[in-house]
Amino acid sequence: MENSTAYLLSDSARLLRREFNVRVRSLGITSAQARLLLLLDRKPGENQAFYADRLEIEPITLCRMVDRMEDADLVERQANPSDRRARLLFLTEKSRKEIARIRQALRVLIETMLTGFSGEEESQLMGLLQRVSVNLGSTSNGESRHG
Repeated sequence: MENSTAYLLSDSARLLRREFNVRVRSLGITSAQARLLLLLDRKPGENQAFYADRLEIEPITLCRMVDRMEDADLVERQANPSDRRARLLFLTEKSRKEIARIRQALRVLIETMLTGFSGEEESQLMGLLQRVSVNLGSTSNGESRHG
């Protein structure tokens, strides 16, 4: 099993998450907070349920995390004009500086991860991983399309 593609991919993802955690902790934030900031940078102005789903955490967990981040002036909640009960999340000016630090840590992590790869190998890896994502995203019931 240790030589299987799924195992290697899963183990690589585990190691990548662990190293990401170490690097963002050195910046003084948790990996969940860093992931939320990066997600908000790409998709601002969604409700908290959207971000909880994308981060694969419970809504109450996200709510508590956002409470702490709002107190630290890293995120801002705004009323949703179309739903008075919902709150939309946005970045603050302070969080944009944090995102720059997170992105720099990510650049170094990616350089480490791809040490020894040629440009062509990096492109091949990206293409293959994109295909894996598409394949996994297109299986609605988890069954293989190959029988």
